[in-house]
Amino acid sequence: MHDTTMLLIELGGIILTLGLIGRFAGRFGLSPIPLYLLAGLAFGEGGLLPLSASGDFIAVGAEIGVILLLLLLGLEYSASELVTSLRTQYPSGVVDFLLNAPPGAAAALLLGWGPVGAVALAGVTWISSSGVIAKILTDLGRLGNRETPVILGVLVIEDLSMAVYLPLLTALLAGLGLAGGSITLLIALGTVSFVLLLAVRHGRHLSRAVSSDDPEMLLLVVLGLTLLVAGVAQELQVSAAVGAFLVGIALSGEVAEGARRLLAPLRDLFAAVFFVFFGLSTDPTAIPPVLLPALLLAVVTSLTKVATGWYAARRAGIGPRGRLRAGGTLVARGEFSIVIAGLAAATEPRVVPLATAYVLILVILGPLATRWTEPAVHRVGSWLRHSPRPRPPRGAERGASATDGAVAPASGG
Repeated sequence: MHDTTMLLIELGGIILTLGLIGRFAGRFGLSPIPLYLLAGLAFGEGGLLPLSASGDFIAVGAEIGVILLLLLLGLEYSASELVTSLRTQYPSGVVDFLLNAPPGAAAALLLGWGPVGAVALAGVTWISSSGVIAKILTDLGRLGNRETPVILGVLVIEDLSMAVYLPLLTALLAGLGLAGGSITLLIALGTVSFVLLLAVRHGRHLSRAVSSDDPEMLLLVVLGLTLLVAGVAQELQVSAAVGAFLVGIALSGEVAEGARRLLAPLRDLFAAVFFVFFGLSTDPTAIPPVLLPALLLAVVTSLTKVATGWYAARRAGIGPRGRLRAGGTLVARGEFSIVIAGLAAATEPRVVPLATAYVLILVILGPLATRWTEPAVHRVGSWLRHSPRPRPPRGAERGASATDGAVAPASGG
C-alpha cells in the first residue's frame, strides 16, 4: 500500500479514536487526557496497533499542540493581571515550589537519575494542570467561589515560572553546563521581562496591528506570528512553548478573544495529538515497574498541593472549607508535566514512563480530590468530635468520687 494512503488511514483512525474517546470521557465528566495517553500506548511500539507511516507527522503535530496549548494559556491572561498576580501571590508561589518540587527531585536522586533527571522530575511534580483545573472548576460551578481567584493566582505564578524553568531545563538537557545554563536563564529572564514591559505599555498597539475583522486573516496572522516566534525562541534555547506563551500574553482585548475563539478547536485537536504522541514514545512494558514509585509520589505530592492551597487561601482570609477546596483543586497534573517529560525524553528517557504513570494517576485523582477533599476532611473531623470517649475504669471512678467527697467538707468547714 502507498505510504500516503497508509498515512491517511492511520491518521483517520487516530483522530476518529480520539473523537470517540473525548465523547466517552465527556459523558462521565472525566478529563480525556488519561485516555489519550492510553491510546498512545496502544498505538506505540509494543502496543496493540503500532503505527508505521504516520509517526513523523504526529511528532510535528505534537509540537504544534504544545505551542497552541501555551498560546491559548497566554491569551487567558493580560500583562497587567500577571504583574498583579506576581505582586500579590508570590509568597504562595514560593511555598508551592518548596513543597512540590523537592519530592520529585528527591525521587529522581533516589532512583539514581542524577541532577538533570532530578530537575526534570521536580518540574513534573511541581506544576499543576491549568487546563484540567479550569475544566473542573467550570464543571463544578465553582468559578464564583471565593477561593477560585486564589487558585488561579497560583496557576498564573506556575505558568509564568515555566517561562524561566523550561529554558533552564533545555540548557541542562543540552549539556551546556553552569555557564551555558546561566546565559540561557538570563536570556529567558530578559525575554520575559521585555515582553511583559512591551505588553503593559504597548500591548494595545500590538493588538491593533494584528487585529482584523476577517476571521480568516486574524487566524492566519496570529498563528503565523506564534509559529515564527516559537521557532526563534527555540533557536535561542528559550523553548518554543515559552515563545508561544509570551505571544499570548502580548495580545489583549478583542484580538485575544477572537483568537481564542478561532484557535480553540485547533488547540484541542493538536493537544490531543500531543498526548497521543507522548504515549507513542512510551514503552508500555516500562510502566508496570514504575507504578509503585509513581503512586507513592502521587500520594505525597497530592498532600503537598493540598497544603499549598491551604496556605494560599489562608493568606486571602478564606475559611477552612475554602482552604481545603483550594488545595484539592490544585492536585491535578497534566499538560505541563507531559511537556517537561517530553523535553527530557532524549537525554533522560527513564523520566517518561514514570511521568506517564504519575500523570495518569493524578489526572484521574485530581477531579476526585477537587470534589471530595473538603467533604471528606469535614466528615472525618465531625466523626472524631462526636465519637464516644472511652470511660475510665470503674475503680478509678470510685476513687475520684471519694476524693471529691473528702475535699468538699474540708473546704466547707
